[in-house]
Amino acid sequence: MYIEDWESFAQQAEALFRSEPLRTRYVLKYQHSQGRLTLKVTDDIQCLQFATDQAADLRKVERLNNLFFALTSRGPEATEAGLQQADEPQQQQQAPQRQQQQQSQRPRQPSRPKPRRTKG
Repeated sequence: MYIEDWESFAQQAEALFRSEPLRTRYVLKYQHSQGRLTLKVTDDIQCLQFATDQAADLRKVERLNNLFFALTSRGPEATEAGLQQADEPQQQQQAPQRQQQQQSQRPRQPSRPKPRRTKG
């Protein structure tokens, strides 16, 4: 069954996953010809679907995707608030790494010009 409201879909999908984590599947399908993204969460008994063609919904989809990854890896006690707290130290660690990468990508200046050879 297609659910029109994103909040309702996200809550029902999370509840379905938490109730049967080993039987629940999450499928993301993009149809380029229609510009449509379809999400499907099912445990073979209940099937929840949400479809959108709005680019603004992609951030919501990404958040739900991250929640499912966390639930899969950390177990049912993972929460969305815990995801945000867990991401903060990674972001703080990545900032110095990005600066180092940017500095290493800068072209190096030669230390002194090469001497010219003269005929003689």
